[in-house]
Amino acid sequence: MHLHAITIDCADAYTLATFWSRALGHPLDPDDKPGDPEALIRLPQGPPLLFIGVPEPKTAKNRLHLDLCADPGTTRDAEVTRLQQLGATLVEDRRNPDGTGWAVLHDPEGHEFCVVRADHER
Repeated sequence: MHLHAITIDCADAYTLATFWSRALGHPLDPDDKPGDPEALIRLPQGPPLLFIGVPEPKTAKNRLHLDLCADPGTTRDAEVTRLQQLGATLVEDRRNPDGTGWAVLHDPEGHEFCVVRADHER
């Protein structure tokens, strides 16, 4: 067995995948177009992110979420700001003055994800 994909149900697969493509800095599959029922982002390591359009809205907190951290050359706090500029919403700020902690955000469709401090920031 191996993990084939991380699948995210959403209302608009192409639009949400576009947000995540910009957030992660990896392109959508070249075959994906606006209005498609699914969209894919192939990551350089690990399984791809697959976005599937579903009719029902998100109604509860995710039981599984993504944790992100800044690449070298940037910081957790700079990434939180950048993600907000892309359309994410800061919902819970658990960052501490000593640099520990994390930020909880929602993507444009309300899926929770966290931005944690990277190893190079420690």
